[in-house]
Parts: sequence; C-alpha cells; structure tokens
Amino acid sequence: MLKDNRNGQWGHWFAGTLRTMTKTMAFSMGAFFCGMLGTAGAAPLDSPHAAPGVDGAKVYEQKCASCHNGTVQRAPQLAVMKQKSPEDVLDALLTGPMVFLGMGMGDAERRAVAEFITGKQLGEAQLQATAANMCASPGEFAPEKGSQWNGWGVTLANSRVQSAEHAGLTAEQVPNLKVKWAFGYPEGTVASQPTVVGGRIFVGTLRGQIYSIDAKTGCLYWAIKNPTGIRSAISIERLPNSNPAKYVAFFGDLSANVHALDARTGEKIWTTKVDPHPITRVTGSPKFHDGRLYVPVTSLEEASAADARYECCTFRGNLVALDAATGKQIWKTYTIVEEVKPTRKKKNGVQMYGPSGASIWSSPTIDPEGGKIYVTTGDNYSDPASKTSDAIIAFDLKTGKFLWSEQFLANDAWNVACDSQDETNCPEARGPDLDFGSSSILQKLSNGKRVLVAGQKSGMVYGIDPDANGKRLWEQRAGKGGIAGGVQWGPAADNELMYVAVSDIGMTPTNDPERGTVPMLDSKVGGGIHAFRLATGEKVWSVSPPGCGERKNCSPAQSAAISAMPGVVFSGAVDSYLRAYSTKDGKVLWEHNAAQEYKTINGVKANGGSFDSSGPTIVDGIVYVNSGYAQFGGLGGNVLLAFSVDGK
Repeated sequence: MLKDNRNGQWGHWFAGTLRTMTKTMAFSMGAFFCGMLGTAGAAPLDSPHAAPGVDGAKVYEQKCASCHNGTVQRAPQLAVMKQKSPEDVLDALLTGPMVFLGMGMGDAERRAVAEFITGKQLGEAQLQATAANMCASPGEFAPEKGSQWNGWGVTLANSRVQSAEHAGLTAEQVPNLKVKWAFGYPEGTVASQPTVVGGRIFVGTLRGQIYSIDAKTGCLYWAIKNPTGIRSAISIERLPNSNPAKYVAFFGDLSANVHALDARTGEKIWTTKVDPHPITRVTGSPKFHDGRLYVPVTSLEEASAADARYECCTFRGNLVALDAATGKQIWKTYTIVEEVKPTRKKKNGVQMYGPSGASIWSSPTIDPEGGKIYVTTGDNYSDPASKTSDAIIAFDLKTGKFLWSEQFLANDAWNVACDSQDETNCPEARGPDLDFGSSSILQKLSNGKRVLVAGQKSGMVYGIDPDANGKRLWEQRAGKGGIAGGVQWGPAADNELMYVAVSDIGMTPTNDPERGTVPMLDSKVGGGIHAFRLATGEKVWSVSPPGCGERKNCSPAQSAAISAMPGVVFSGAVDSYLRAYSTKDGKVLWEHNAAQEYKTINGVKANGGSFDSSGPTIVDGIVYVNSGYAQFGGLGGNVLLAFSVDGK
C-alpha cells in the first residue's frame, strides 16, 4: 500500500490534498477546525500587509501549529506551505477550505499568519497580466471554425484523444517539439486544464483568475477575478437560441457555484449555486449537451470530521442538470438513493448521520446514443456504507432517473478522523479510501459493441458493458494503489486501446539538519504507463518510469491526466518531465524537463515544475500544458507552456 505510516510521517506531507482520489485542494482539510477558538485580532487594514505589532509566528503557534506539526496526518507541514503565495493562504482562510479557522481570526491575524507561513509579503504577486501583453485588437472569435479542445475530455465520452484533424501534429513531428511561448500566472498558482476554442485559450486558476489568451501568440484578451478558486476546465458553447450566435464560457468553482460568462468579453451572464451544503464544490468539469449543462457535485465534508464535535456527515454526491440559457435547475439526482438519517450518538453526545459521501469528483460522461449519463463516485464519509460508493452510476440523460450502479469496492467508508489523533468520527467500516477520482470513458469497438472503462485509486482498471447494466467485462491491475496511488486524474482511450498512467507516489523518512526526520518524495517508487486492449483488457505494453537518478525529493509518479493523439500519448510526471510515448509500443518519442525559469510572453516571472492534475491539450499543431502543480511536495511553478514544432 502507498499509505506508508513509517515513523508516523506519511500523511502529513500531503500539502493541499483532499480530493477523494487525491483530494487535492489549495490546502489540506485535515486541520479544518484546529485553532478555531482563538481570539479576534485588530480591525481590518487599509494596507495590504499585516498590521505592525501583530506577530504572525505567534498566531501560527497558537492557532495552526497543533495541526501542522504532524498531529493531523494530512495537514501540510510548515516547510511545504512555504511554497505557497501569501495570497493562497489568505484565500484559504477567507473563502477556502480553512474558512472556519479564518472566522476565528481578525483581518490582521489572517494577513500576519499568511505572511509568516510563506515568508513573503502580501501584494508582491501581481494579480493581472502586464498591460504590455494585452492583444492589440479584439481579434476574431469564431468558435464554429477551426480546431479545438473543448472542456476536460475533448469528447462527450471523455476519450482525452484528439483527432488527427484537430491535432495538426503527427507522431513523426513530435520529437521536434520546442517551447513556442510561456505565460506566467501572476498569482503564483497553476490553473485548470486549458480549453482551446476559436483560436483562444480559456483557463481558470485556484485563486479565481480567469484568462482568455490568444492561442497562437499568448497575448491576453481579457482577465477577470472570480470570488472562489476554479479547478474545472472551462467549456465554450453557443447559448441556446441566441441570434446572432452568442458563445458562453461555462465552469464550476470551489463554492459549488456554476457560472456562465460571455466568452468574447468575460461579462457575467448568470451564476447558479447547485448545492446548499456549506462545504460543497464543483471540481469535475460540467458537460454541455443539447441545451443543458450537467454538473457533478462534491464536497470536503469528510475533512470536517477531523473535529470530534462535528455531526458527521450529511452530504450526498449529486448530479445537477441546468438550463444552459438561464442557469435554472432542471433536475437533481443523488448518488446515494437513501436519505440521510441519524445513526448513533458518539461518546461526547454528538449525533452522527449517514449514509453520506459518494461524491462526484470528475467530469460526467455523456452517452447520447443510449440516452444515459455516467459518473464515477468517491467513498462514503460515514456509516453505513452505501452500495453506490466507489462505483460507476448511470442516470437517464433527460430525467435524471437513477438507472443502475456497478460498485468496485464495498464498505469504503472513510474520513479524515481515521488519520487523526482523535478518531471519534472515523466510521466503523474504516475503509481504505480507494475511490474513483477520474472520469469513465465510453468507446465503441470494431464489432459494434460498446465498452465503458475507468481507473481507480486502488490501481485497478475496469471495462464494463454500458448496455447490460454495467456488467463487468474485464479487470486488470495497473498499479499498486493507495490513498494517492493508482489512477489519479485520468486515462485516455481510442477505439482500440486504453492508456493508463499510474501515480503510486511514495514517501521516505529523511534526516534534515534543521527539521529532523521529515517525509520526502521517494525517488524509487511510483510511475509507469500501460496500454490495455479495450475489448479484452489484455495488456499490450507497459513502460516503467525512467526514475529520478540522484535527484533528492523527486518522484517518478505519473499522477497527471494523460492526453493522446494518433500515434502518441502525452504523460506528465511529478519529476517535472513531460513525455510523449508511442501508442504502438510505449517508446519515449520526446521529453521536456520543465524545472527551469521561463521568459514569459506577459513579463511575469515564472518557473516550471511538477506535472500533476490536468493533462496537455493538443490543438492545431500546438501542445498546451500547465507546469508547477506541487500539491504533493513536488516542484512548484506557475507557467502555461505552448510547444510547437517550429518553436515560433
């Protein structure tokens, strides 16, 4: 198992993690309620910096250290949090996963502790691209023309395979890829997977910035600030019945709001909150089809369970269908059919509830031919464990009616209390937390039959029959699996093969002169990419990771979503390498080490780093990818890279 508790060090290294697959967020929610009882600080400040006399180190020691010193396994240590920007920390305290802790602080305290944790002053990070990078003219925006990669999975079926027509690139040309331009994210954090439509890139960041960028040159058309961070990819669609045609940018945010913006200008059209639970969010990318927007809903309630006083748990994963023109709800269906009820009282007298959880972390898969929509689900948060957690579920596309479910791991009820010093809220089932965090993929075989495939954190991959109520066709092991192991952000599949990259990220205790024994990335654990035949599950080829050599605090884990085109599969790794593999035999065709500083098109200082989370988008001869996702202790960065054969 990847979940290594040697010397009690494994869990608390996970900076910014609690996605059910990897639970990745700006900060771990393991410390969700630590320090809530502190006294309020000074009045709000006019200056962006902390007030004189407010000791950030003291605030941290009083209200944060008890969780971040290793007591709560998933709370990131101070050394890891120093990689963040102070704006990231402040956002987490004001509107993000640490909001309940932030409520117990005054403005001066929040700002002081943000500056102390990161060692940087607020206001140092620019919040907009430089004026010199603005496009000279509004430019043409014609989404109906040209090549595109729209949303998370390219297709409604989430194939993550770009067609030869839209790729504009051949396998023979890939070895000649060079950096064409680099765009630095001024807020110092990486962003959602880039969408490319109508010659423009649309991308959102975990700090709420949304950019519209020229796909060829990297100049900026517009930039706006959303109140809450964005993880989902943006989808560009024509507003139903609009004449003249009006194109809309749809996305969800980390407060469970779904937004529609004018794609040309960034102007707001509508916003809808899809779930009232206080800790809900949208991490999977909404899908547009036939005038409707289908939104997957998840939450971080399982982290709230770290506090023994919390009445765990009441959130159920759900899928919401919205009218794309107005944002009004058409239907809402829960992944757990049974309603939440009181179960038992804890020793401290606090009431517990269930069943809960089975969140939808990833983008749904739409099947217009079968009239269905498929989702993968996470674990349960509390007892009793349901039959629809760690499963693939089918709903009726028009009505939202629950059709069928195929579960791949039973009794996986887990929450953060299970890895905390106080295990009061840990479910009796005490599951391993090996749920699904990536989308399923629907493909039609050469014989006309269809198969739905998916990869799990357990390291298993599955093929099921979507036309026989999810009957299992085959299953294969791709990785060792674990809380941050197995298949993380997602495979890709053409009509013959399923391509699967494996995380299996590992840690090893390391002696540090200043901090003593600390967990660091294990350079000898994790990674690998495989190809499985869709019809049978037969393993066609398998390639081990090159490894990190003598590099310290390096991991070969291939956690990021992979993307493919005819003849080529792209896979990024935590070791900061982006590699292209042949779909025939897995041979490495090209690689790029992003661990360097880049001269950016917008004049923002930027570095590349680990590849994780989203995968590359391939459009019209250019490969676009974010670099610097360091939520697992890898190398941080803040750059969007564009690669082309000519490098110009």
